Amino acid sequence: MTQPPSVQPALAPPTAPSAVPPQAGPHSGVAGQSTPAPGQPAAPARHTAWTENWRRLRAAATTEPGRLRVIGAVLVVLILTFGLLTSLQVTLRSSAADAVIGSSQPLSADAAEIHRLLADANTTAASGFLAGGEEPRAVGERYDDDIRQAAELITRAAASGEGSKTARQQLSTLNRELPVYTGLVEAARANNRQGLPIGGAYLRYADERMRTTLLPAARTLYETESARYQRDHDEARSWPWQALLLGVLVLGALGWAQRRHYVRTNRVFNRGLLGATATVLVVLGWLVVGHGIAWARLGDAERDAGRSLQALNESLVAALEARGDENMTLVARGAGAAYEETYRESMLRLAGEKAQRPGRALLEKAALLADDETGRAAVDEALEQAREWNERHAEVRELDNSGEYAAAVAKAIGTGESTGQAFDKVDAALREAIRHEQGQFTGAAESGRSALTGLAVGTGLLTLLGAAGSVAGIGRRLAEYR
Repeated sequence: MTQPPSVQPALAPPTAPSAVPPQAGPHSGVAGQSTPAPGQPAAPARHTAWTENWRRLRAAATTEPGRLRVIGAVLVVLILTFGLLTSLQVTLRSSAADAVIGSSQPLSADAAEIHRLLADANTTAASGFLAGGEEPRAVGERYDDDIRQAAELITRAAASGEGSKTARQQLSTLNRELPVYTGLVEAARANNRQGLPIGGAYLRYADERMRTTLLPAARTLYETESARYQRDHDEARSWPWQALLLGVLVLGALGWAQRRHYVRTNRVFNRGLLGATATVLVVLGWLVVGHGIAWARLGDAERDAGRSLQALNESLVAALEARGDENMTLVARGAGAAYEETYRESMLRLAGEKAQRPGRALLEKAALLADDETGRAAVDEALEQAREWNERHAEVRELDNSGEYAAAVAKAIGTGESTGQAFDKVDAALREAIRHEQGQFTGAAESGRSALTGLAVGTGLLTLLGAAGSVAGIGRRLAEYR
């Protein structure tokens, strides 16, 4: 019996996946971009050009050629920086030395000369007045020369335009007040020639104007210019420590590079690096020696001549003030007690006295500061004559106090053994000492400045050679890897 075949149930067709899009979540990324499925590789990260270059540079620096390039670049930068800094600092000090010789010290000397000329003019005007109506021609010419030279120096200092605000103010005061003073002196002269007593009043007023306005302005001008000179002098002598320290650092870097070269290659010398080291050593040695000479010579100029000049200028001004006070005491005719008091103060500062401790008077200080026998001899002569002058002054006061006015005037301004003769010798000796010390100062300062000549330019050339040597030395080492 035949069995009917068994019928298997039909299989259902596979169900298609639903086409519902996935929901966007907080971490689904930027719209339009699909997150890679698990197990699929991520897309490579994108880098900027700068980041990529830096990555390649870092990778290259891990190789020996890369390290050598970095070392070479650092050496070149250090050497060139050393050369630039050294040239800059040497140029600044050379400029300061130039200012000492050509500007600040001459201006300081001119300011001192203005002060001396004004004091001398005031003293000479009083001497001419004492001579009576007919003023001696030599006295009148000396007064006129003093005023003319003082006016020229004031004009020159004002025209230079190099002074500070304080200096310009004092020069303005001198320019304004000098014609007023000369006008008063001319009025005193005119009245004196006519025998009018009012001439003495005019001269006393002119003397007061000089002491209270002109001389203080000249004194302030001198102190201002002297302070400027001192700043220039200190700057010219200051050591270039930054350049020196950087030079030592460059030598250390070159030494390290050569030792590294020896350790890695067992070669003792690298000619390029050795040449660079030699140039840096030459620059460093030149800097030390050149600046050392400049430092020493400028120091000699200040110590041996600059301080002596200051003491001599003070001495000459004190002598002129004392002489002016002596003459004005006689002009005042019995009313000159104040002038006599200031005379004693000026003479005490100038020459001292036997009871005073040695070395405190201005002339004694100037003698101690003189750096050679020529300068010392002139100061000793001035000191001897100042003391002789003071002794003769006592005779003048004795004659005046006893009523012998004419004899007192003759003792003060006469051609014999007068106080005027002793003062003239003091004045001449001090001016000779000032000329000598000024020459000494200029010679020493110029010697110091010349020690810096060519150093800035030579430093630039040598450091360029040193940088080229470093490049050549590193380049030779790099050639071994090609």
